[in-house]
Amino acid sequence: MTARQEDKEAFLRETGWRGEPLRPLAGDASNRRYDRLTLDARPVVLMDAPPDTGGSIEPFLDVAAHLEGLDLHPPAILAQDRAKGFLLLEDLGDGLYARIFEATPDQEIPLYREALSVLRHLHRAPPPPLPDYGAAEMAAAIDLAPIWYADAPDHAAPLAESLLQALETLDWSRKVVALRDFHAENLIWCPREAGLRRVGLLDFQDAVLSHPLYDVASLFHDARRDVPEPVVETLRQEVFHWFAEDLATFDRAIAILSAQRALRILGIFARLSLHFGKPGYVDLIPRVWTQLEINLQHPSLAEVAQLVAETLPKPSPAHLDDLKARSGTCPMP
Repeated sequence: MTARQEDKEAFLRETGWRGEPLRPLAGDASNRRYDRLTLDARPVVLMDAPPDTGGSIEPFLDVAAHLEGLDLHPPAILAQDRAKGFLLLEDLGDGLYARIFEATPDQEIPLYREALSVLRHLHRAPPPPLPDYGAAEMAAAIDLAPIWYADAPDHAAPLAESLLQALETLDWSRKVVALRDFHAENLIWCPREAGLRRVGLLDFQDAVLSHPLYDVASLFHDARRDVPEPVVETLRQEVFHWFAEDLATFDRAIAILSAQRALRILGIFARLSLHFGKPGYVDLIPRVWTQLEINLQHPSLAEVAQLVAETLPKPSPAHLDDLKARSGTCPMP
């Protein structure tokens, strides 16, 4: 048994655990691990965030407290060991948006509408202290694409500068809490709750202060599933006035923010394979590339589109196979 395993079991015993089996849950792109277990006949989730791998539970706790204070629905914190990076969390159940949509596609519009209502409510509240994620930070973040996806680091600065110019045309006068990974794999439908608490929230520890449409872009242009165009169009027409003064402003912001997200995610997924040895993320790259191409069609991104065409390779089978073949072999630059 490893020292980490011993620490985990010691933490669980302090909560009343009697050796019931732990059932691993699907993790995320970080070094955090999740297990589901039963404690006093109640299903709960253990978050294991080893501090020595750069993890910290402090941001999760801070953002969870803010969300709970707004009567939203993060998992309740049942027990914690801040020093060793363990949290025992409420189990929000199996109603993951993505799984519900697979079984009942007609639920997409009503459930996405509820998720967008959560964002509207969140944006109305004064934000807590969080890292800033404005135009400059967002432009700098896309260097992952030329460095990791294209293996062309010399192109990082010109691409970032071009995107920065587009980002600076947006209205940054009111930054709000952006949960960042706001998509169907991180939303759980909790029908026994009331109001906005029916939308369970996960994976929000990287929250920042950013543009009001950042999380909307994340929801509409999901890297892990295709959101049907009729669903996006219906919701776009219904809710644009919640987040922007008019539809043209909404569309321009969605295009620019979605392009930024796509460029960053291309680099993240390539790095997850090349450095961290997780080649499964490469399979998601074609969808992200398609989303990038769609959003680059907006006139405000013409220069960015030209640079992308000149510097980033299309996700051909050969390029994707190469990203997989070199999985886990590339050190950090």
